Amino acid sequence: MTLFQKKYRVESTRLKYWDYSTPGYYFVTICTKDKKCYFGKIVNGDMHLSSVGAVVKECWLAIPEHFPFVTLDEYVIMPNHVHGIIIIGSDKCRDARFCVSTINNDGGNKYGSQSKNLGSIIRGFKIGVTKWSTENKINFAWQPRFYDHILRNDKSLYAIRKYIQQNPQKWELDKFCSEN
Repeated sequence: MTLFQKKYRVESTRLKYWDYSTPGYYFVTICTKDKKCYFGKIVNGDMHLSSVGAVVKECWLAIPEHFPFVTLDEYVIMPNHVHGIIIIGSDKCRDARFCVSTINNDGGNKYGSQSKNLGSIIRGFKIGVTKWSTENKINFAWQPRFYDHILRNDKSLYAIRKYIQQNPQKWELDKFCSEN
């Protein structure tokens, strides 16, 4: 942690110098605060959504309505987190040869538009679930950050898809499973 204006702050987990509005495939994991199991239960390897989990699904599937440049790929809602693949723009960036430069030399923001990037997509998704929970007097909170991984080739894409698909069957191995 570093000091900023005499306060400690957590360093960003984003890839330095990567423009997160760049077309490509992004694997994200979004967790609940303290990994609390709000979204439902896993029974015999199948996820059974709670009311909050159903809203998470609804808000996830609505992402392309709010961000027309986004396509959703594989996803899974787990009791305390969501895994998903978000595709921004063209699929050419699954091959790293097409996604090299992230520096903007025209004097603008070198990280691209802050309203059309991965962070704004996740922020909008989280806001939708939080707003519904607040309106319905459900005590719910997200972990402040999210995990991302840029998928740069088909091998990585297929491995992550398999991981997402198999996640519910491996829930018993999760250390937070006992809260389910």
